[in-house]
Amino acid sequence: MTSRPVTRVRGVFYGTFYRLPSRWRRRLVRLGSQKYIVGAVVLVRDADADPGTPGRLVLLRQPPGYGWSLPAGLLKRRERPVVGAARELFEESGVRVSPDDLVPLTPNAVVHANGRWVDVVFEARVPCDVEFVVDGGEVYEAAWYRLDALPPLTPPTARLLAHYGIGPYADYPEVRRGD
Repeated sequence: MTSRPVTRVRGVFYGTFYRLPSRWRRRLVRLGSQKYIVGAVVLVRDADADPGTPGRLVLLRQPPGYGWSLPAGLLKRRERPVVGAARELFEESGVRVSPDDLVPLTPNAVVHANGRWVDVVFEARVPCDVEFVVDGGEVYEAAWYRLDALPPLTPPTARLLAHYGIGPYADYPEVRRGD
């Protein structure tokens, strides 16, 4: 019995909504929709690593400098994640790779604990003699680190790397779930 009044109210709501100009409908939908922050992250691996070794990863020390992190940043409006990943890698480390050379990792998108932040993650392989260029403002330092001898990582970086079996939380699946 109570479904009829609810159905009428919904009918009036949708009838009114669809009579609005499309520009207003889009604005109303944006106001009532979940908002996400989307970032792109690149795991840069040593292309010259021997198959039997743990390999190396590029890490950045950024302000305030308490831990090391991965090359990453927010996507620009309507920017493809792979393009944003290549752009951020170049801006933060001076390493230039084509978006076509970035490989999506599995999982490719990592949703963080609050549900409002999503990282799209890619991998790049570059020679170990690549020259790093950092600006000293956004990034203090870029360096190669062996996967079995990582420096202190920022907590978000440690949790993200755990999704790929790397770093101090690699053996703790509850950390990945609690991300």
